[in-house]
Amino acid sequence: MLVAHPEGELYRRASEGPDLVPLAPMNEVDLAAAWKLSRLLRKWQPAVVHAHDPHAVAMTSLGLSFGAPVPRPKIVASRRVDFHLQSNAFSQWKYRQVDGFIAASGAIRDILVHDGIPADRIVVVHDGIDVEKIANRPVADIHAEYWLPHGVPVVVNVGALVAHKGQKFLIDAMPMVLREVPDARLVIFGEGELRPALERQVKHLSLEKHVLLPGFREDVLSLVKSADLFVMSSITEGLGSAVLDAMAMALAVVGTRAGGIPEAVVPGTTGELVEPADARALAGAIVKLLKDPALRQVYGEAGRHRVATRFDVAHLVSGTLAAYQWMIGMIGARPPDSSSDPNE
Repeated sequence: MLVAHPEGELYRRASEGPDLVPLAPMNEVDLAAAWKLSRLLRKWQPAVVHAHDPHAVAMTSLGLSFGAPVPRPKIVASRRVDFHLQSNAFSQWKYRQVDGFIAASGAIRDILVHDGIPADRIVVVHDGIDVEKIANRPVADIHAEYWLPHGVPVVVNVGALVAHKGQKFLIDAMPMVLREVPDARLVIFGEGELRPALERQVKHLSLEKHVLLPGFREDVLSLVKSADLFVMSSITEGLGSAVLDAMAMALAVVGTRAGGIPEAVVPGTTGELVEPADARALAGAIVKLLKDPALRQVYGEAGRHRVATRFDVAHLVSGTLAAYQWMIGMIGARPPDSSSDPNE
């Protein structure tokens, strides 16, 4: 059974399924919504309730506090961001109700442990992407779409325009890139609160012809497919699904050593890694790969293989199912963490 907000994207995508139930809490302490969920859980008597975000953890915890089925279902909480848990009393209470956590990366697991969650209640299951679906997506010509000169090298970044995505440092790197690769272009896809600041930065550095911020695009994956290099400039990052998408497209990746990115990108094999918030290092890695098409191709092919064998949907599903089975006692052995050997 899937419970989702009726105005949300998940509900829209799942609307063809028969076991979809709308629930529209006004906030994370909406007692009326929690009571409705409680009645549903007593009716269904599930073994596991998987809460996919902090609001869902709150709803599930409140719902079960109104009266749980017997036996009480295990609460499993997803954690996909490398932010610390909030320290207020309600947050502490709701996370105490959680029986087990599924972290999207080893970096997120480490933060949970730092925040007081016992390590033996956490299983790492890396995000998975549909590699075949990405491979079958049509290619859109990014040069034609944005009137870029034919053949100029295009660097892309995909992410919300917020501070922790680090696009400020990527833009700061571009003047250094242009000294070595004068015709390079940078396209940053996404929207967010920092758009005005980033636009001012582009203007201040006289980069209007070389840096584009076209906003959010539904067809972003098709456009990224025709780029030359993908860059993830994050200061913090849970894992980086955009990195996995780029690797599945056989694009070489320049990333930072932030959060779970090093669990996806193997330096010297699928891309290059630099320290976060280091524009000069970003520029150096970008220049290195823009000047070496053969190396980009080698990295790209290795990246596609890595995603297909370690970060595909099958691994996500099997890892999640194993975590459920372990948490409800169906299997005795704790599932191995996906991050146990990130560079294997």
